[in-house]
Amino acid sequence: MSQGQWYPPEWPDRIRALAAGELTAAAPRRAATVMLLRDPGTESGAAGGVTGGVTGPLVHMLRRRTSMAFAGGAYAYPGGGVDPRDDDRLIGWAGPPLEQWAARLGVATVTEAQAVVCAAVRETFEEAGVLLAGPTAGSVVGDTTGDDWEADREALVARNLSFAEFLDRRGLVLRSDLLGAWARWITPEFEPRRYDTWFFVAALPEGQRTRDVSTEADRTEWIAPAEAARRYDAGELLMMPPTVTTLRALTPYGTAAEALGAAEDQDMTPVLAQARLEGDELVLSWPGHDEFTKHVPAAGAGGGGA
Repeated sequence: MSQGQWYPPEWPDRIRALAAGELTAAAPRRAATVMLLRDPGTESGAAGGVTGGVTGPLVHMLRRRTSMAFAGGAYAYPGGGVDPRDDDRLIGWAGPPLEQWAARLGVATVTEAQAVVCAAVRETFEEAGVLLAGPTAGSVVGDTTGDDWEADREALVARNLSFAEFLDRRGLVLRSDLLGAWARWITPEFEPRRYDTWFFVAALPEGQRTRDVSTEADRTEWIAPAEAARRYDAGELLMMPPTVTTLRALTPYGTAAEALGAAEDQDMTPVLAQARLEGDELVLSWPGHDEFTKHVPAAGAGGGGA
């Protein structure tokens, strides 16, 4: 078992309670997260430290504050929950039509597809200061570090401003063609805070740079996916299974553009952890991802890190 896997000590007890019918699974919240990539040497994106090798793209990661109730201390990508106000508000849209996005994301309606894509773009702006939008379908905004941009970003974080209102106010269209849907993971049924999360990939737009502005993170860095995965394996970086899996999936690509181009070939079948009793053990597993399988004594009190 890899040493950097996030594994809360209360999970075994919650798994037993769920199996015994003593725990009702919470409904998962819709969420989106973005693997923001840049190629080495693109100085506009050099905010934060750059670690790892120099071949292939770098991915922007943040470390969640240890005080966070969900995955505290774990490394992750910019992301967060869907804002219901983005479901049915008419917004400027560029890229594949919503019907195509709904089919790709595996959702029933175009309004839900719009909300998920909006969440991906909004959260990237909120947590990294990077905006995948422009005044036309073929352009992207440049520098977003001014005081006026920061005021809008803070209003979005506080939910005083909806993303649709933000785009409309600035005369921008959302560039959905700059995103690629990569994976979908659902938080296990025994977790009290559950998310149905779509993972996207995007390349850092020319002229923009990331900023360490997330109130949920205490550190950000650009890192090669292979280096991040190596440090996870060594127990140096704490991560959740979907983060590790998507990092490993990025390693074959030589540039950010190559990775974005490969998104359409990625499997979007939702991954949901399963827990079962095998003799005197509880077995926790993620179908198709054997490296994360965890064996816990069924009668024990539960253990900590993986």
